[in-house]
Amino acid sequence: MPRAPRLAGAAVVALLFLAFLLPAEAVPFVVLHGIGDQCANRGVAKFTKLLADWSAADGYCLEIGSGTLDSWVMPLEQQADIICKKVKEMKELSGGYNIVGLSQGNLIGRAVVEYCDDAPPVKNFISLAGPHAGTASVPLCGSGIFCVIVDALIKLEIYSDYAQAHLAPSGYLKIPTDMENYLKGCRFLPKLNNEIPGERNGTYKERFSSLENLVLIMFESDIVLIPRETSWFGYYPDGAFDPVLPPQKTKLYEEDWIGLKTLDDTGRVKFVSVPGGHLGISDSDMMKHIVPYLMDETSPSASLAATWYAVKEALGLTGSNTGILLQSST
Repeated sequence: MPRAPRLAGAAVVALLFLAFLLPAEAVPFVVLHGIGDQCANRGVAKFTKLLADWSAADGYCLEIGSGTLDSWVMPLEQQADIICKKVKEMKELSGGYNIVGLSQGNLIGRAVVEYCDDAPPVKNFISLAGPHAGTASVPLCGSGIFCVIVDALIKLEIYSDYAQAHLAPSGYLKIPTDMENYLKGCRFLPKLNNEIPGERNGTYKERFSSLENLVLIMFESDIVLIPRETSWFGYYPDGAFDPVLPPQKTKLYEEDWIGLKTLDDTGRVKFVSVPGGHLGISDSDMMKHIVPYLMDETSPSASLAATWYAVKEALGLTGSNTGILLQSST
């Protein structure tokens, strides 16, 4: 019998036996998927299970309505209200929980943090490819000629009442050369980011800046989010599509509209860049950048989970990539 499989088999038996004796003690987490996806899809289900296994925390993917369809056509305010109600009803989350957001799901998660009254506290927020500062392109497109045409057509009416009520991405499509209509007609992101002069809400800033950690993961080859730096709250300056401002040079950061600067000044923001396209995160990057914020470091179960992953990696038994299975476009 080859040595590696024999060692792996022995490690499996020993670690599973110990894990059975030691119950999970970590803070639970919820996964909020992106547009065009649903909790029942293989990629999201596997992603949630892996994180739960590796962190020894209970993980839950929270669905909104029908999943895929509603992620496209239900206004984000309504989607956030549904998740707000769910987290308040879940006894498992009553002592606090962590959020793992996938693309559009990050905006729903942030709305829960900022708007959801009387909800259990969110401790760590781990964001994968979140359009936090907006996106200047229609989801599922990018920069090809077809998408340029589609963009031109949709942008003509994207801030209309009809589009805002029937197309979820319209709530965070931010055209830097049309800021007047964006601030006036876009119903979701300007409020979420406290962008509207005279209407900035101190409670939103207080709640967001109370996070213990904010992990912002950007994908280096992301062509779904335009620009990809929006995953870090970076964006174009008002009135132009060039250059892309780093988060620290945006007004949102400099004037600390939502508490991002407060979090960063106290060392609670992690700006992470990983290889791959939109949501194409590898198992090793999941283990490195996500799992530590889901684990209770004093939990024996979590230590065993981390040890088991290290054993598998040393024996060459870990998968190369999980994120490519995620179907979300944004």
